[in-house]
Amino acid sequence: MALLEVENVVKQYAGHRALDGVSLEVPENTVYGLLGPNGAGKTTLIRIINCITAPDSGEVRLNGKRLTPKDVESIGYLPEERGLYKKMKIGEQALYLAQLKGMTKSDALKALKYWFEKFEIESWWDKKVEELSKGMAQKVQFITTILHKPSLLIFDEPFSGFDPVNADLMKREILSLRDNGATIIFSTHNMETVEDLCENISLVNKSKIVLQGNVAEIRASHATNTFVVRSANSFDENGFELLSQTMKNNVVESIIKKQHAETNSSLLSLLIKQTEILSFEELLPSMNDIFIKTVTK
Repeated sequence: MALLEVENVVKQYAGHRALDGVSLEVPENTVYGLLGPNGAGKTTLIRIINCITAPDSGEVRLNGKRLTPKDVESIGYLPEERGLYKKMKIGEQALYLAQLKGMTKSDALKALKYWFEKFEIESWWDKKVEELSKGMAQKVQFITTILHKPSLLIFDEPFSGFDPVNADLMKREILSLRDNGATIIFSTHNMETVEDLCENISLVNKSKIVLQGNVAEIRASHATNTFVVRSANSFDENGFELLSQTMKNNVVESIIKKQHAETNSSLLSLLIKQTEILSFEELLPSMNDIFIKTVTK
């Protein structure tokens, strides 16, 4: 079942069509990638979902009902451009933002205590945002985004400013939120992270959806019939194209390309006749390669 449905949404700004008939469905309890180059229309769509602006035509539905400003209480939004008040104390600010989302002061304090302890940032409570690094401030804004337990979370470049350790921490937290019932829209330019987190994606380019679907299926559909084979001994090119062959730790690693008429099984049978096969794996294009190919073609 789709938690969020966007149907044929159009948004026009003075002489520029930011969204042109955009439609997508975000299934419940999934991480959904909203991808695209700068200026493609992603931010406009996110602003519409957050009721910051309205579409000129088309409809957005949450839980099967037309989206209204009241629904914003059940949405958590972490924008790419961070919005914390630099001169305000962190604890005071987090408490204020939680109450804006409808939490009582008592519930907000309990939830903040839990998250500040979990992230080991209790000592930051009376610090000002301007005293924090970009990554430290990002942790605070992450907490304020998820604190009221929204059913829909929108993260726009959430790992910006994080070192690899903290980026990995945030990845695990995002997956935990999904596993505990949240539905997540994830917007990023980091395609490796998309492969790690997202089950489905929509790729927006020049205001239109140009690619949409399940990540694994999209990668499989762009397959180039190329395989990496690890074997005990080298083998001759026979019924396939041998692209490269190298020796690593007494194991021969070969990159081969099969003929279109061959099946994977028949290709493997040809190889087994020549040597002992230690592993046989298809090389699928990365989402980064697919992104570039789709956007530039």
